[in-house]
Amino acid sequence: MTNKPTRGRPLVAENRYGGKAKAAKPATKPRAKPKPKAKRTRKPARPRRGGVLGFFSALARWILRLIWVITSRSVLVGCVVLGLIVGYFYTTLPEVEDLLDGRANGSVTMLDYTGDVFAWRGDQFGGAVRASTVSPHLKNAVIATEDKRFYKHFGLSPRGIASAVRINMSEGRGPLSGHGGSTITQQTAKLLCLGEPFDPSKGQTEAQYEAECRRGSIKRKAKEAVYAMAMEAKYSKNDILSIYLNRAYMGGGAYGAEAAAQRFFAKSAAELSAPEAAMIAGLLTAPSTLSPTSNLERSQNRAATVLRLMNEQGYLSNEEAAIAQASPAELSEAAEARAGGYFADWVMSTGPEFFTRKTTEDVIIRTTLDQRMQKAAEDGLNWVFDNKVRAGSKAQAAIVVMSADGAVRAMVGGRKTKVSGAFNRATQALRQTGSAFKPFVYAAALDLGYSPNDLVDDSPYCLNIPGSGEWCPKNYTNNFKGKVTMTTSLAQSLNIPAVKISEQVGRETVSAVASQFGIKSDLAAGPALALGASESTLIEMTGAFAGILNGGSSVTPYGLIDLRLRGDAEPLMGTGGGIGERVIQDNAAGQLIYMMEKVVSEGTGQRAQFGGRQLAGKTGTTSAAKDAWFIGFSADYVAGVWMGYDDNTPLKGVTGGGLPAEIFREAMKRVHEGVPVKALPMILPQPAQVVFEGDVNEVAPAPTETQQPSQPRKPTNIIDQVLQDIFGGGGGGSGTANPGGGDR
Repeated sequence: MTNKPTRGRPLVAENRYGGKAKAAKPATKPRAKPKPKAKRTRKPARPRRGGVLGFFSALARWILRLIWVITSRSVLVGCVVLGLIVGYFYTTLPEVEDLLDGRANGSVTMLDYTGDVFAWRGDQFGGAVRASTVSPHLKNAVIATEDKRFYKHFGLSPRGIASAVRINMSEGRGPLSGHGGSTITQQTAKLLCLGEPFDPSKGQTEAQYEAECRRGSIKRKAKEAVYAMAMEAKYSKNDILSIYLNRAYMGGGAYGAEAAAQRFFAKSAAELSAPEAAMIAGLLTAPSTLSPTSNLERSQNRAATVLRLMNEQGYLSNEEAAIAQASPAELSEAAEARAGGYFADWVMSTGPEFFTRKTTEDVIIRTTLDQRMQKAAEDGLNWVFDNKVRAGSKAQAAIVVMSADGAVRAMVGGRKTKVSGAFNRATQALRQTGSAFKPFVYAAALDLGYSPNDLVDDSPYCLNIPGSGEWCPKNYTNNFKGKVTMTTSLAQSLNIPAVKISEQVGRETVSAVASQFGIKSDLAAGPALALGASESTLIEMTGAFAGILNGGSSVTPYGLIDLRLRGDAEPLMGTGGGIGERVIQDNAAGQLIYMMEKVVSEGTGQRAQFGGRQLAGKTGTTSAAKDAWFIGFSADYVAGVWMGYDDNTPLKGVTGGGLPAEIFREAMKRVHEGVPVKALPMILPQPAQVVFEGDVNEVAPAPTETQQPSQPRKPTNIIDQVLQDIFGGGGGGSGTANPGGGDR
């Protein structure tokens, strides 16, 4: 066995002793030695300042770093908190449909007897509309006027806010006073009162609630901004614009675009032209002062500005803008009437309060108004004051026109005809009636069997009034006619015969007849009752004369035909007036109409004549000429006119047969245009008889202070006997020292 030597690496020990050792071959090729990386040279540190300057410099740097850390952390926390608040409001926002009608109260829409709208009351809401369904002109006009970057912002407009602050400061106001720079979204948030509903249980009125919603404090503005951002997150832009178009107040009692379009232009919001849309959009700045029913010219000027903005922002071409500017929007006829004026106010006062003045529902009322007759009455009154009354006169007048059943067709409560909520002299003013009361004296006598041809002695006559002394009525002319018929006595409005007949049939009888005909006010108890010493309203007196025209039955003047809720087919209630119980017999009413026709054809009311028609009526002038009346009728309509001063200043040179009769003529002449001529339902009288029992050819002398008037002759039929038993006869009772007034 041989041992082969093992080949191995040379020992390094050889080199230790200087011997040559054979170098071993490397197993692999040695790698190239990498080049050393270039070392980055650090900028030499800025030498720190020493001393006091160095200390303060280091302190400043530390403070800045601290501010940055605090600010960045605060902004981050603020963003988180803001997001949580926005998220909270987001969860409280209801569906869009629940926000379109935000009224606390309902509305009343009034229709005339043909079914046309003529007046509105309460908070009008024509129905929900969408931004996509209204006229494009309206949508563009609102955006151009209120928020031209509406579709670009997130609910707030920093540019708009900055601009508003700059304008406010330049005008000397506080930064948040005046221009608000609010977007449509912010305005909508304010309309929603930031989600705080009205709660009357908190002891806050609705006006106070709305004032709180509009308050512009910094806290309120901040909450408004957050609420607006929540709305932008919850709703689409068109949803927000829809809420705004439905809830914004547009003036004239109209809430929302649809109500405003119907109120001012009698058309849907989808049909508005560019000038009409511009006028409605212009109202958003100041709806009450810019309302076209308050000042049409001012509203048109504002609309012109809106049209210019629409043109500048590309919503209207130059040609379209020029055409719109040349044809400004005009009001509908109903809007021209300023919400129905006195008649609408009266209807509201006669209906149930929970369906009129304080309704929470949307109510439709059909009325008796005839808009043609309403205009005729207004034009007639204005013509007389323009042509017959001196300029600057403060005298007032009122007119009521009605049918024989008490349906009021027209009403003017004062010289300013286009008003709402004003004092209504036709229904609210209690005034002495003067000789306009005398027909009720003669009605009582005729119903007891007297004849229009019965004779009365117009001669000096005195009564002793217990506690007042002797009372001697006088005629307007201060002379005496001697023996006259009752017809002549009424036609000439003689006072002494009227008092004698009243005393003969009994004051209680006269009072009862007047009351049953509709004179509700307290009637004078003394002999001056016959001369109209009592007070009444024009509508009461006109209604009482309507009872004479219809044959002797009482009427209750009415304007409401039926009332229903919007959307309901069946009415909730019907009329509250019309013909009532009979007061005097047909024959007596017909004879009284005959006597009253003589007033117009031959007596004190001749100025009332027009068109060759048969007319009947009665003039009235109170003591010292504080009131002047003319009430009359054709075969179709009754009209009453009152004239006087609100402060009871005496009229100068005016009697019932003067200007009031002329107002009656001018109004009724227009009312009867196109109405066929008809004869009055009058009955010709029987041959002349005497008033007092005794010699058939003589009139009994006037009673002295110790002599009572004779009793009237016995009734000739059972009905008369019953009436005589009820009312009694003869005079007596206390009186008044006021002798009343006569007419010319």
